[in-house]
Amino acid sequence: MATAAKQVDYFVETHEALRKRRVGDPAWLIRLREEAWAEFRAKGLPTTHDEDWRFTNISALERIAFERGAESESAIPAAELEALRIANTACRLVFVNGHFAPALSDVRELPAGLAVGGLADAVSAEREGVDAHLCRYADNRRDPFVALNTALWEDGAYVRVERGANVEQPVHLLYLTTAHDAAVMTHPRTLVIAAATSKVAVIEEYVSIGAGAAFSNSVTELIAGQDAVVGHFLVERENLESFNFSTLRIEQERGANVDSHSILLGGGLVRNNVHPVLDGEGAECLINGLFVGAGRQHLDNFMLVEHARPNCGSRQFYNGILDEQSRGVFHGRIVVHKDAQRTDAKQTNRNLLLSDDARIDTKPQLEIYADDVKCTHGATIGQIEEEALFYLRSRGLSETDARNLLLYAFAAECLDRMREAPAREFVETLIRDRLNGLAEAMQGRERRRSDGGQLAEVGSQSWEEAG
Repeated sequence: MATAAKQVDYFVETHEALRKRRVGDPAWLIRLREEAWAEFRAKGLPTTHDEDWRFTNISALERIAFERGAESESAIPAAELEALRIANTACRLVFVNGHFAPALSDVRELPAGLAVGGLADAVSAEREGVDAHLCRYADNRRDPFVALNTALWEDGAYVRVERGANVEQPVHLLYLTTAHDAAVMTHPRTLVIAAATSKVAVIEEYVSIGAGAAFSNSVTELIAGQDAVVGHFLVERENLESFNFSTLRIEQERGANVDSHSILLGGGLVRNNVHPVLDGEGAECLINGLFVGAGRQHLDNFMLVEHARPNCGSRQFYNGILDEQSRGVFHGRIVVHKDAQRTDAKQTNRNLLLSDDARIDTKPQLEIYADDVKCTHGATIGQIEEEALFYLRSRGLSETDARNLLLYAFAAECLDRMREAPAREFVETLIRDRLNGLAEAMQGRERRRSDGGQLAEVGSQSWEEAG
């Protein structure tokens, strides 16, 4: 395509630099990388003319000369790193600008049956399952950013749980982006392999250290073996100059039970892709999410659930809270293939708009090619009920506390679906802090409005207007 070269100049430079460094990679990985790069070059960056991207303008990416993140472990103050620790986890792997940082990680005493480490090291050491699963599921043809990640990833996390192992505490994967003179670009790759009848939960967290523009384009491939039970938590809370695009591709075998939880609280332009394939009879999947936006944040959620075998069930519940000029997107699609008889699928998107300028685009979809199914979908958009607010205030609550209580009740629907207590408690703290800020901002606007003042424009750059 004629536009591809114009859009990806800095991607081309990065690819050429990395290509020279990877002469020692296995032949199968070199081949997969080159196929992915050819796919990306052929299609280029998506535009709003592409149906899957019609609500999200990413042209701002073209105007920032991103550079690949440098390996550095010394740029993170110890106190700041300690503040990011999650209580009661099995281990913590820390990545700085896309590179595994062993000195900052805590993997000394692993539970029985759990193996973790940097993905680049796992490839070099030919760790179990890498050649069979890495880059085998996420579809380079469907999403150009998946193809870009496959071509450019340098490191990431390797997590494997042996057959029958029960890892009681979550695995914490902490991806940090540090402040730099130039805009930083990272392409983290995560591989999670849960063997048959195993159990594990993984928290995949993205955090900015300092200010500055950054682009994180991550891909996670999660393989749940027969009767495995897996929980995955995506927590995104980067600064408002950041672009964060993530893809979670889930492959489920017979009887596997997977919960996916997405918590989007930060970032200027965020795209969250979740793509489970229920490829074994009796598999069950929960896709649960909460996105909270303010200022001019743009939070895009793209869900694709494929039912490929009979007697499988899936549930999608996504709640959005949007304030000021923020914009949210929920694009959910359930595909029931012709062999997936007796499918039971439900999709629900609920949204709360806190200002007249906030906006949500929601598009639930069903594609059904089987004739014995039970599928439903729906979406709602509303505001805080004034009667409920008045009732709480009449019981002695301040306006801020009353608003915060109503917001938390709406968000708690997401928390109630989380089974892993350490992850749920961690997420709950983050959500409470975020909602406290929203409630205070809403009260401040009401005061200025009653005083006849002008509302201040709050937030980061408008990504849509910039395009």
